[in-house]
Amino acid sequence: MKYLDEFRDPELARRLFDEIRRVTTRSWAIMEVCGGQTHSIIRNGIDQLLPPEIELIHGPGCPVCVTPLEVIDKALAIAARPDVTFCSFGDMLRVPGSDKDLFRVKSSGGDVRIVYSPLDAVKLAAQRPDREVVFFGIGFETTAPANAMAVAQARQLGLKNFSMLVSHVLVPPAIAALMESPTCRVQAFLAAGHVCSVMGTWQYGPLVEKYHVPIVVTGFEPLDVLEGVRRAVIQLEAGAAQLDNAYSRAVRPEGNVAAQRMLEEVFEVTDRAWRGIGVIPQSGWKLRDSYRDFDAEVRFNVTDMHTVESALCRSGEVLQGLIKPNECEAFGKQCTPRMPLGATMVSSEGACAAYFQYGRFVRAEEIEVAR
Repeated sequence: MKYLDEFRDPELARRLFDEIRRVTTRSWAIMEVCGGQTHSIIRNGIDQLLPPEIELIHGPGCPVCVTPLEVIDKALAIAARPDVTFCSFGDMLRVPGSDKDLFRVKSSGGDVRIVYSPLDAVKLAAQRPDREVVFFGIGFETTAPANAMAVAQARQLGLKNFSMLVSHVLVPPAIAALMESPTCRVQAFLAAGHVCSVMGTWQYGPLVEKYHVPIVVTGFEPLDVLEGVRRAVIQLEAGAAQLDNAYSRAVRPEGNVAAQRMLEEVFEVTDRAWRGIGVIPQSGWKLRDSYRDFDAEVRFNVTDMHTVESALCRSGEVLQGLIKPNECEAFGKQCTPRMPLGATMVSSEGACAAYFQYGRFVRAEEIEVAR
């Protein structure tokens, strides 16, 4: 746990913590949606410095973590083909499929490459017309515009050897699914600022009204997260439910309109499976019929795959906020970053990876008993 003096502005951090303690009169459960926020919380010990009445629940907002097992297996099947150059961001290469990962495919001779932009894959396809170049397009609304632009550019260039394996998911339907779950304990949300910088905040107002739940848009720095918690607690204590933008330096209500137009041109909303959670209606994007020729699932006929998750892995419960990572019996034992059972232990934004990296092996209740 970091001391307050290690915050960028220790005095501001003290004031925020003091105000949260002052206004808190009862127990509240607040979910940070984004995995980047989770890592900021665990790395800086924010959850341990907050009053014990405030519980931070880790949400499903890690794009690698929620990519379903069947999509990983589709990626593995495509990447193993001798005529394919499979391009992906690096954090996907160690995500376990049913029996291997993309690194294993690469070590077996597959042409698997790490790229830093989907446009790199488009450029590679233009340079190598003799190869089928496939880009693994995953993520939330944040990464989707660049992926949509890559597909649009490939069509503009007339590339016949470029395609994309798409597994994009959307935050607002996931919030709705969590609120409608009979096991939901969430009383307020910290929404992801980078998602809202693209999509704006207009989609969250109806969720606030329907579920009477405060939603505070926040950034990822420790002080941003603290400010989000402060605003959420003030609303909860007052019995209010409002949409509050605490990240106005980056987020405007309308979002990035040009990016939204690009998304509308290339993608359409569809039902989407979330790893460990299941199918959430209208919670993802797929390529429109006008871009069907660039759909890797169709091109390589991997549309029908059925998989079974590890019986030991409880990452689905972690992603739903039902348990903390160190409450999984396999955590730090059968499941480690070197030998992961699930994506939450692999991803740089995964909750299990955060708990392992920052030494959270002991459950909170065990600490209390020891005291």
